[in-house]
Amino acid sequence: LPATPEIPKEDGRPKWDNKFQYILSCIGFAVGLGNVWRFPYLCQIHGGGAFLIPYFIALLFEGIPLLHLELALGQCLRKGSIGAWNTISPYLGGVGVGSWVVSILVSLYYNTVLTWVMWYFINSFQEPLPWSVCPLNENRTGFNKECYESTAVNYFWYRKTLNITPDIAESGTLQWWLILCLATCWAIVYLCTIRGIETTGKAIYVTAIFPYLVLTIFLIQGLTLPGATDGLIYLFTPNLNTLKNPRVWLDAATQIFFSLSLAFGGLIAFASYNPRKNDCEKDAVTVAIVNSLTSLYASIPVFSVLGFKATTAYWDCLDRNIISIINEFDLPEESIMRKNYTSWISFLNSSYPEKIAGLKLKNCDLQEFLDQVFTQAIILMPGSQAWAILFFIMLFSLGLSSMFGNIEGVFTPLLELQIIPKSAPKELLSGIICFISFLIALCFTLGSGSYWIDIFDRYAGSVPLLVIAFFEVIGVAYIYKIKRY
Repeated sequence: LPATPEIPKEDGRPKWDNKFQYILSCIGFAVGLGNVWRFPYLCQIHGGGAFLIPYFIALLFEGIPLLHLELALGQCLRKGSIGAWNTISPYLGGVGVGSWVVSILVSLYYNTVLTWVMWYFINSFQEPLPWSVCPLNENRTGFNKECYESTAVNYFWYRKTLNITPDIAESGTLQWWLILCLATCWAIVYLCTIRGIETTGKAIYVTAIFPYLVLTIFLIQGLTLPGATDGLIYLFTPNLNTLKNPRVWLDAATQIFFSLSLAFGGLIAFASYNPRKNDCEKDAVTVAIVNSLTSLYASIPVFSVLGFKATTAYWDCLDRNIISIINEFDLPEESIMRKNYTSWISFLNSSYPEKIAGLKLKNCDLQEFLDQVFTQAIILMPGSQAWAILFFIMLFSLGLSSMFGNIEGVFTPLLELQIIPKSAPKELLSGIICFISFLIALCFTLGSGSYWIDIFDRYAGSVPLLVIAFFEVIGVAYIYKIKRY
């Protein structure tokens, strides 16, 4: 068995200004884009409220214990991921190296997602929003054909943002607008992480708290929209039959794991700047519960807007059918309304079935519209420009606070390994990390960049993290022994 590691004495290591700053940093690292995008999506496809059952079971038996393990490790040994696991056992040093490599790879593509967010934010100041309408063709006699055959949202994403190539084998050219946004994003990350926690600790007050303010504004606005109630009923009405599907349980466990940012090494680094007497068990429970409640809190405005989008689409479908019926049967205007549409359809179907069949009316079902993933909801909201600006600032803040944890997972081990001399300033190490990352991430600004993002997302930030966490548990429970730990 490895020897019991010697607890390091107090050293010149930086410290958090206060406990609140540390908790905010952990929450900011954990709460990210997945809380606003992926969690509501999983609720939507897995039976609404039924998904919450396996989700909270996974939180209790997986999320909190693993989070506690990492916080305790960093706090006790006061080292980053590589140093901490080497101290536990030389045979476990690879676990720390794995966390460090994953933090680098995820940082590369995660900041590119923030690049896209920044590009959308810049374009949000246009009226109308550029993804709400198709551009005119070269002759200005009609809409662009490719956009007209698809949607304005897709056209802006694939052509105006990515300028995507047909496949990954065709690299395409570097997109200058993405390069400028990428450079700006890395410059912001550098300024916020220039001296490690001494600067991120200050920036986190803004980046971690601001998203909650925006979510609250969206919540108030969302609840006033027509159809919001339908969206919330859809969210909180459980379809228990979905629990028979193993995929639901797997998605719940996976969501908890990735949502808490486990196995990245960032949490170990954050905890290493704590005093050793700090109650890390209480911290683990606090961070995990706040993270999960944030996902729920974000889901309410998301599903309110989903209900609004579905209701708007449902009404639009009804109105088109009503116009077709009025024209076909030469009925007075406003004789058929949304509220009496169902009774009219029943009457006409029984009286003139052939004529109604010939109209090829669309099947207008609110439930079907609720089942569809929404992408254009903000376009439909009154004052869409202001909402788009708020939305993308919120996403940028969420992503930036998660980037702090990723960079800390890279920065702290390098600082301890003394890759650069002790006399060299921290600012130099931060600058080297951010500059090299920017150069490598240029591949994501190519026309084939989104394909590379997909590869990084599938293979760098998924299975490797599960393998690392598996060996963390094996290392503590069976090699070092859980009681000694």
